[in-house]
Amino acid sequence: MAEKNQTIVICMGSSCFSRGNKKLVQMIQDYLKENHLEDEVILKGAHCMARCDKGPVMKVNDELVCNITEETLLDLLEQKLGLGSR
Repeated sequence: MAEKNQTIVICMGSSCFSRGNKKLVQMIQDYLKENHLEDEVILKGAHCMARCDKGPVMKVNDELVCNITEETLLDLLEQKLGLGSR
């Protein structure tokens, strides 16, 4: 099995959750599966990332990303996970 060298941490605090993170989590899981990245990327949740006014929020590797929407998520994942350079 390949070493997981990238991490996505998505805020699951009540504010981000109420702004749509449940759907975003499913989209991320689907994206990782469709692109065969399950063995390369760790996906986990965080209780609160203290950016409630800018949610939904997640960290890709160590970079904080705010105001994520269903419309921007897939492009964001491609940029941050480096798929454009594959």
